[in-house]
Amino acid sequence: MTSIGILSDTHGLLDSRVLEHFKDVDEIWHAGDIGTSEVLQRLREFKPTRAVYGNCDAGDVRYSLQEFYRFRVEDVDVLLTHIGGYPGKYNPLAYRNLVSNPPQLFVCGHSHILKVQYDPYLKCLCLNPGAAGKYGIHTVQTLLRLKISGSEVKDLEVIELERR
Repeated sequence: MTSIGILSDTHGLLDSRVLEHFKDVDEIWHAGDIGTSEVLQRLREFKPTRAVYGNCDAGDVRYSLQEFYRFRVEDVDVLLTHIGGYPGKYNPLAYRNLVSNPPQLFVCGHSHILKVQYDPYLKCLCLNPGAAGKYGIHTVQTLLRLKISGSEVKDLEVIELERR
């Protein structure tokens, strides 16, 4: 079983409570708008970290990461990106990556709105962890935690850090 911590839209702020909530995970996934290479480095020093760049990322962050990152954890096929959308409202570029060979798990950020939704057409669980930073329209900093066991995604948890 693999435990995953998922966040997005830190915009240069890595709240110490993120590390506390992710202390027992096996790896971290960051769905873009990291903000600074220092945030990415701190995450990588803390736990193995998979990440993509977001539309607000520049410099070292953008050039060291991909826009779309496809990988497997145990038997679960995952697609990670920043601007992805959600079932019925996918970003066109994300949709092209999804529809040709749908993953089991699709993770994106960008909206700053936490959303967990199953797409019955693609047979894919779509996750957006909201925003872990303080910059943006959201009123609560949020994270996700889940476990992957073989081909199952289970024990999904929503974590709220604080109201702004």
